[in-house]
Amino acid sequence: MAAASRFLPPDFAPSQTVVVIAGKGRYPALLVECARARGAKIKLVSFEEETDPALIAAFDPADHRAIPVGKLGQMLDALQELGAAGAVMAGQVTPRKLFTGMVPDLKLIALMASLKERNAETIFGAVSAEIEKIGVRMLDARVFLDDHLAAPGCLTGWACGIADDQLAFGTRMAREMARLDVGQSVVTAKGTVIAVEAFEGTDNMLRRCAATGGKEMLLTKTAKHAQDWRFDVPCFGLKTLESMAEGGVAKAALEADAVILIDKPAVIARAKQLGIDLFGFGPA
Repeated sequence: MAAASRFLPPDFAPSQTVVVIAGKGRYPALLVECARARGAKIKLVSFEEETDPALIAAFDPADHRAIPVGKLGQMLDALQELGAAGAVMAGQVTPRKLFTGMVPDLKLIALMASLKERNAETIFGAVSAEIEKIGVRMLDARVFLDDHLAAPGCLTGWACGIADDQLAFGTRMAREMARLDVGQSVVTAKGTVIAVEAFEGTDNMLRRCAATGGKEMLLTKTAKHAQDWRFDVPCFGLKTLESMAEGGVAKAALEADAVILIDKPAVIARAKQLGIDLFGFGPA
């Protein structure tokens, strides 16, 4: 059997079933591929009109359940039907569906009503608590993805040309925005905050940078100081690179062991093609 992930709890047996709760994008498929390569027993809960059909097709029907967005009760039932010992959340749900078009069940309505604040941390934390109440352990969202995390140092060459003061300012601003639950990414230049990620996401923030005329812009992406690794883990992928190029941002600083590079070899290769430097920085 292949080596276990360092993000898997030591008392979690390799023979136990892990269910991936899969949203949009490449992240869930990459997670499944890496988990299978490590010999893990993987099953799938997908969201209707969200999860990639190609990922669903990679599972035997007996190992998959599809649910509508907002049906927390159905999710809990699906996890039990699939015999989940552990579960991991991967991928996003279309943001607008969180406000329009979603028909929550009574269980989710009650959960949302109990929250004083509604943000990623409180909502997904409450959902995770409901999952763990039925005896399913919520796993670190980096599990099985050990080889796809940002590593310390320049990822795209010998040197990334990011000055120490530029990096220090970018990381300080990014960590403060993450602490305030605004977002996990900022763009800075010459001691000025050019753009801050909020609900619109990293890609839209980066495209906005083109209108600022900023020079020597740096994207910094970080985790929260007290990150709950079960959800909302920062990701960086090919689409982010294209958005950086569109916005005129030529450098990115990514927190090592915290930011997941979605298909790391492909991301690094594409960054080199675009002339974008990627640098991994350590924890605070």
